[in-house]
Amino acid sequence: MLKVENLQKSFDGFMAVSDANLEVNKGEVVAVIGPNGAGKTTLFHLITGQICPDKGRVLFKGQDIAGLAPYHICRKGICRSYQVVNIFNRMTVFENVQVALMSFWKMTFNLLSPARKLLIKETFGILESVGLAEKADQVSGSLSHGDQKVLEIAIALGNRPELLILDEPTAGMSPEETAMALGLMNRLSGDLGLTILFCEHDMELVFSIARRIMVMQQGKTLIQATPDQVKCSRQVQEAYLGGG
Repeated sequence: MLKVENLQKSFDGFMAVSDANLEVNKGEVVAVIGPNGAGKTTLFHLITGQICPDKGRVLFKGQDIAGLAPYHICRKGICRSYQVVNIFNRMTVFENVQVALMSFWKMTFNLLSPARKLLIKETFGILESVGLAEKADQVSGSLSHGDQKVLEIAIALGNRPELLILDEPTAGMSPEETAMALGLMNRLSGDLGLTILFCEHDMELVFSIARRIMVMQQGKTLIQATPDQVKCSRQVQEAYLGGG
């Protein structure tokens, strides 16, 4: 579904991503790991159009999408969440997801139909799938940090993605919230059949859910392999996991 080939990006002479290669097959859950500053978030920005690569290709279902605007890439089926929660704090949980659905179905300029009557069933369906249906009427800014992260995923689901990219989905969560997030990712992958690409510092979570893991260091791909192969890699142990 996704193939990144020899991707490069520099900022004022600093090579943030220097030789990134990645493959994600349909239905897979793939993790990207690496030390702080390895280039993980920059890689996600390049895939989703937030920034343009200097060199290389990003192929989604065989089409090179490198350099396309983020909204074009979203329309093609790639949606993401961010390290820092990005929601409408003053709107309700329901309204946050409803707006995403209205955007997907191009209803945002329908001035003749009251928004509160649009896509009600579809919105509740997404909220139920992520466990937020009971908080539909709650103002989003009053949610716990963990629920805000889940809401951001729900907003992404409103755009009907084929590939969901999650940037540190459990950052700042309590152990209980992390366990719930893990369960949610398993449901999205298993029940909904979503393809998921994520980066995460919680290694226990990474090795428990990822089918394959790509390891980055200094903007480069060291290896992409199964969890067991990554654990046994001398190169990974020396560069990231602290092995001798």
